[in-house]
Amino acid sequence: MALILENDKTLGKNVPLMLRSRMQECPDVVLQYVKNDDKKYDTYTYRRVYTRVVELAAVLKKFGIKRGDRVGLISDNRREWLVTDLALLSLGAADVPRGCDSMGSEIRFILSYVECAVCFFENARQLQKVLEKIEEVPLLKDAVLFDSADAEIKSLAEEKGIRVHKFIDLEDEGRKSTEDERKSVEEEMDKTSPDEIATIIFTSGTTGNPKGVMLSHDSYIAQCEVIHEALPFLKQGDIWLSILPVWHSFERAVNYLIIALKNGMIYSRPAASVMLADMEALHPNTMCGVPRLWESVAQGFFSAMKKKGGITLALFDTAVSVGKVYNWAKDRVFGLICRYRKTMRLVDTVVCIVPFLLLAPINALFDLIIFKKIRAKFGGNMHYAISGGGSLQPDTDAFYHAINFKLLEGYGITEAGPILSVRRPYKPRSGCVGQVYASAQVKIVAMEDGKILSQEPLPPGKTGLVLAKGRQIMKGYYKNPELTEKTIDKDGWLNTGDIGMMTYDNEIKIIGRAKDTIVLLGGENIEPLPIEQAACTSSYIETVVLEGQDQKYIAALVVPSKDAVIAYAEENRIVFETYEALLESNEIQSLIRGELDKRICAEEGFRPCEYIYKFVLLPESFEQGKEINAKMEVMRHKVVKIYEKQIKSLFSK
Repeated sequence: MALILENDKTLGKNVPLMLRSRMQECPDVVLQYVKNDDKKYDTYTYRRVYTRVVELAAVLKKFGIKRGDRVGLISDNRREWLVTDLALLSLGAADVPRGCDSMGSEIRFILSYVECAVCFFENARQLQKVLEKIEEVPLLKDAVLFDSADAEIKSLAEEKGIRVHKFIDLEDEGRKSTEDERKSVEEEMDKTSPDEIATIIFTSGTTGNPKGVMLSHDSYIAQCEVIHEALPFLKQGDIWLSILPVWHSFERAVNYLIIALKNGMIYSRPAASVMLADMEALHPNTMCGVPRLWESVAQGFFSAMKKKGGITLALFDTAVSVGKVYNWAKDRVFGLICRYRKTMRLVDTVVCIVPFLLLAPINALFDLIIFKKIRAKFGGNMHYAISGGGSLQPDTDAFYHAINFKLLEGYGITEAGPILSVRRPYKPRSGCVGQVYASAQVKIVAMEDGKILSQEPLPPGKTGLVLAKGRQIMKGYYKNPELTEKTIDKDGWLNTGDIGMMTYDNEIKIIGRAKDTIVLLGGENIEPLPIEQAACTSSYIETVVLEGQDQKYIAALVVPSKDAVIAYAEENRIVFETYEALLESNEIQSLIRGELDKRICAEEGFRPCEYIYKFVLLPESFEQGKEINAKMEVMRHKVVKIYEKQIKSLFSK
């Protein structure tokens, strides 16, 4: 690892200097591949991107943007996002990103909370979300649109005191900047210290307690310095497919890792038709995706085979089954299994060597006639990819392992910058999230009832709370020192809120969450409490507990208000023999569905991913000491255990 660190000290002390360093080393390597209106790809080399960054920064400096300012950046993946991000960072400002699927109330709250005077918007629709209640963002004065805007939106903005600028006009003005103006920008780059804030990423919307995670330049540089240790197969000029929301901490870090690696990126969309077309055109070498993406791609392959049916389907199913058994045996023969206790590898080798040898030629044949064709769908050059932003389902993991496509699962949280671990490409072990990332320290400690019992690390195989430390850890929560103090202790250890264990190979297995935040398969963070509280404003609902960790959607355990439900039944002449039977009736199911939908909706400020997709009604109220504690708080870990069967039914296919 020391060699890696020594080699990568050329990155510089901040993110813009890293871009400058790479521009000087490989000016003609392509950093951005951008599809134009003719479905062709425009290329932007490191030299061209760096020039655009400096020119834009020179214009933004005239805007009055200066060191320490916070600037909104409401946009999805596109060329302009990275240029804007790096231009702002070049001036010592911090950007505050959010995606185009964000609610208007969420965007307005964030821009007001961080006191933005300037905000970049992808299009007029995003600006419209702010203009609807501009009084909530009193400090906003300038809006820059990546896409063109019609006269109507510009007129409306001006009426409300907002100056609207077109990004293309700023770029044109930047190209006219003087040498002294560009030199002034580069001097600002040199001044930025590693500890200065690069970005403030909000981990939840306004329907939860918003937490603005402050990440420094050094957080990203620390992760970039050791990327070769984690992904040694990548070389200069390799191409990444970029499909995740760039405002998300995972893809944000990946953008900078690409620069550190002297790689390039193709901007695509997580739609199969678009993504596969881009893969076929430019043959990317790797990509990152959330578990839901990998699951949908796998399901797409199965659906295609089912349509063909007959011998094709039978052959495919057989090949996948053989691949799974073969890799199960191979992993044990070569020691590629997670070790939670000390074992003798000789036993695994003896037991598994025979099926491994017997299945090897059969699997090789299937690889030649079936799996090779499947892997070719990824463009032909992609043999490794990364899954992050949630937990990869075992069946999905096993499928990619069976077809010999190396899917490297990683783990991290926004507060950690976010990368804490990733499976190593040459020793990938299913069932864990890989070895601890070289820039971080991780330990598992004992906890009980949410309290840490000891700071001493637990031995491998013992379950506890995951703590992390290192240069990449956040500086804290914006304007929330109390929460920061609760999350990061005096020695710098971050409480991730996750439950896990270490293996004997310094790998992490994530078991669940100690904190309440739910992370869906798509990587969306859901704060359950505001949703539960909103649902319980119904006179027919007593208690609601949300579920959905590592699932596609949110579901709920609902305890109805017994007296109110019975009264409703009597008023509406619903005949029933038992209360349990009443809860199963279509009338009561429809009643509760209506109560939930009325309260958990866009009009009430909730995002679509926060809607309750399924629910089950529980006949008994929660009891103190069983489901709730002395403070009358729901003990989620106990609820999960007690109602395991009901929860499983909510997510069964």
